[in-house]
Amino acid sequence: MSKNLKIFLGVSYLLILFFFLYFIFTAIEINRLDDFAYYKEIQTNLETYISKNIIINVIYFFIFAIIWVTLLGFGSPILIISGILFGKIIGTLVSVISISIGALLLYSIGNFFFRDLVKSILEKKFNKYIQLFQKNEFFYFFIYRFIGGLGVPFGLQNLIPILFGMKKINYFLASFFGFIPGFFIINTIGAGLNTYISQADSFNMIDFIFTPQIYLPILMFSALMFSSIIIKKKFFDDTN
Repeated sequence: MSKNLKIFLGVSYLLILFFFLYFIFTAIEINRLDDFAYYKEIQTNLETYISKNIIINVIYFFIFAIIWVTLLGFGSPILIISGILFGKIIGTLVSVISISIGALLLYSIGNFFFRDLVKSILEKKFNKYIQLFQKNEFFYFFIYRFIGGLGVPFGLQNLIPILFGMKKINYFLASFFGFIPGFFIINTIGAGLNTYISQADSFNMIDFIFTPQIYLPILMFSALMFSSIIIKKKFFDDTN
């Protein structure tokens, strides 16, 4: 049964990825990718489409994000897109909730069907952290989420708690609150990109970088990364 589910998840992920990429590439005019006016047209069309029924579009995005993360999709593209489509506040709220739910579903599936497989692959590599998480799983997993998962790919981040049997409620809440700072910053960058495209007449790298909606969240992100290095060193690097 677990083998069949594994095949189902793999095929489902590939199908969703295929249709997503197909939709993107059929909707994009490749020969106009070097034309800034083309991006302004896309921005205007997206803004018009989203504003017509924002609630329905939020629900569509919410469902897609849950499925995407459950099927081991990357997190960063979702955050940029949510910022572009819904702005930094709504985008952050939607992405934090949907990705937290998607991660929880992935963890639940992995814990139920692939526990032994995950342990055989990851336990040796992350063995030094298991006892640390077991001391206070909510606190340390919150820190783990806050600092970006110790550089581990996002899909694997969501499966590591299988190694120490984390409670689902703690998993969800630690993910939810740990995600907020980083997700807000990336959504803000997405929203800033949207604002720049709508206001600029042509693309200029210097103007783009020094646009407040761009450089401020980048500075925030840099500060978060610096804080993450200090936190990682304090809570994880000295773990033996």
